[in-house]
This record gives sequence, C-alpha cells and structure tokens, in this order.
Amino acid sequence: MLRPAPERRGPHGHGASDEPYLGATVVRKVQEDSSEHGALRNFITQCWNRGVEIELMHRAFGFAALGFVTLVPLLIVVAAAAPLNHRTFSQWIIAGIGLSGKASHAVNGLFAPSTRVLSTTTALSVGVLAVFGLSFVTMVQTGLARVWDLPAARLISVWRRVVWLAALVGVLLVGADMVTLLNDSPLLLVLRWCATGVGATCFIWWTTHFLLEDRVSWVALLPGALLTVAGLVGLRLFSAVIFSPLIVSSAVTYGAVGTMLMVVSWLIGIGYVFFGAALVGRAAHESIDGHDGVNR
Repeated sequence: MLRPAPERRGPHGHGASDEPYLGATVVRKVQEDSSEHGALRNFITQCWNRGVEIELMHRAFGFAALGFVTLVPLLIVVAAAAPLNHRTFSQWIIAGIGLSGKASHAVNGLFAPSTRVLSTTTALSVGVLAVFGLSFVTMVQTGLARVWDLPAARLISVWRRVVWLAALVGVLLVGADMVTLLNDSPLLLVLRWCATGVGATCFIWWTTHFLLEDRVSWVALLPGALLTVAGLVGLRLFSAVIFSPLIVSSAVTYGAVGTMLMVVSWLIGIGYVFFGAALVGRAAHESIDGHDGVNR
C-alpha cells in the first residue's frame, strides 16, 4: 500500500509552505522601497517645477546685480565709517569668500581706501545710497512673496524695508568686526562659528517672517532658514577652494574687470542659495505638515 507523502513544512515549522509568506514579504518590501523613491522623486520634481515657475536663476541674477549696484556702495560707506576696527568693505568681501594671498590683494584693489571714501561722502550722498538700497530690499521681499505664492507687499509696508535694511547693515557691521575680537584659539574658533550659525539662522528666520508681513507662520519658515545657513556654509567652503584661484587667473587675464565679475558670481551664488533654500524649505514643510503654513 502506498503511503501518503509527508506534509511539507516551512522553516517556521508550520504545516503549509512558507513560500507564499516569503513572497508577500518581498513584494511588500519592494513596494515600500518604490514608495520611498517615488516620494523623493516627487519632492525633487516639485522643487524643480517651483524653481522654474518663480524663475529662480533670474532672481539670483537680480539679487547679485541690484546688490552690487545699490547695496554695495552703501556698505562701502558704512564699512569706512565703522566704529570698530575700521575694516574696509574689501576686507568684508575677503572674509566672506575666504580668500588669501594674491586673491585677497586682487579684491582689495577694487575698492578705495576708507580715508578717501569718507572724504568724498556727504550726508546727501548717504541718503541717496539708502534710497537706492531700498530697491534691493524690494527685490528680496518680492522674491520671497513669489516663493510662498503671496501677493505683492502693500505700500504701507515700506517701513518694513527701511527697518530691515538698517538691521542688515547692523548685522554685517557687527558680524564683520566681532571676528577680529576673538583670537585664533580652537575653542574660541568653534564658539565663533556656533554663534555665527545661530545668529545667521535667527536673522534669516526673522527676515522672511518680517518681510512677508507675518503672513507665514514661524514653524513653516524654520526649515528654509536652516537650509539657507547650511547652503551659505557650503558656499563659503566652495568659494574658499574654487573662487580663490579663479580670481587670481581672472585678475591676470582681464584685470580688475575679471576680479569684479568673480565677486558678482559669488553674489549670484548667495542669491541662489537664499531663494532656493526658501523654496526647498517650503516644500519640506508641506511634505511633513501637509499645510503650506500661510496665514489666510
């Protein structure tokens, strides 16, 4: 008499085979991985489409052009009249880009000495420079409004532009001068960078909330502020390595014009990081919270 075949047992000791169970596990794992990759792909696509929609590169170029034409002259005068250490604006640029050697000498030759700046500056010229500086603030305010799909700022909000311009000049002045108050010991160097990072995050966080007329919640703006500081740190490291030899070669090939073009290129990078980080920060908040954070 034929005996029935023994029951097939799986690795878990069950009477039925575990093959369907293992197959379902593999399929579920593949679906989870594909879902994660799909979410990341959708996030990148969303950021790219929004960048195209707000003309991100165009706004970065506008940031650099208006900043160089309207804001830089005002900062040159402010740096020349700085109450601490009397550092020139060229030294601010050199410290910001992270230049040394021949590259720093090339940038230093772009701007006049402080004594000459102060001797040719009048109260009327300072007032005109301040008015021109407001056009730069208007461009920043309009760009942030486009990132958050908000209407243009009201005319009554002009006072916000004045306050922010004064705050920006003060932050740049204090930040540039405080660097020289600390020695080069490792502990103070770490403390300086930590304080700079926290201060920059708070200032950018307040900037977006203030220029957007409190129409976006603080929580929604925090990712953009953190990403902006991270992007600026990356730009600082990149410029210290890449821009220094480029400035030297441009100065040899094109003279002062080549050096100026490299400085403008650095400003374009700052504008791209500023608006791009705000855009990615908004997308990150929406993906986590499910709401854009706009106070309607």
